[in-house]
Amino acid sequence: PLPGRLYCEEEKDPKRRSCQTVLSEALDVVVRSFAPILPHLAEEVFQHLPYKKDSGGVFRTGWINVSSAWKKPGIEEAIEGACAMRDSFLGAISGKNALEYEVVIVIEPGLLFELMEALQAEETSSVSQLNEIMMASQTTLLSELPKETPADANIIKGTFLINLEGGVIREESSYKVIALPIAKAKCPRCRRYTSESSSTLCPRCLKVMAGKGST
Repeated sequence: PLPGRLYCEEEKDPKRRSCQTVLSEALDVVVRSFAPILPHLAEEVFQHLPYKKDSGGVFRTGWINVSSAWKKPGIEEAIEGACAMRDSFLGAISGKNALEYEVVIVIEPGLLFELMEALQAEETSSVSQLNEIMMASQTTLLSELPKETPADANIIKGTFLINLEGGVIREESSYKVIALPIAKAKCPRCRRYTSESSSTLCPRCLKVMAGKGST
């Protein structure tokens, strides 16, 4: 997920910038956490942060201070649910390259489906947060099993328990995960199987490169 966001998106794309923000916040917390134990290392790391200007040092800028803006209800459960489905998907392909597959996730309408929609608004996407978590080339989110599903398709079934607001909202939902070999070619830039041919860029990379050429 990280290489795609950091190296394949446009420089100022919100996906890339949000990833950088998360990494910087995580590093800040880690450095402040071990500063009392490893003060010299913490100070050295802090002084080499490219985005910290005119800083008084790690010991003069306070203890860990995480903004409440990071605490969004449902996000943790959405990520955990997606990771559970990813485990089902990776187990189904037995160590093969996940990028050579597309994933179909089937969830009946309900809270779990809504949480997954927060990670992927479109029915099918190769650039959504859900697809990044799944590590596939393409992910499709459906509320019912598609009629064109191959008869010999390996359908993995699972359940996920949603626990929101300290247990006030609890709901166990079932899901199905189908791993299908993707029919498209590997993009020579992002290396996902989302191109029409191996000699042409995928739609996402074409858009990014067109934007670079116009700047």
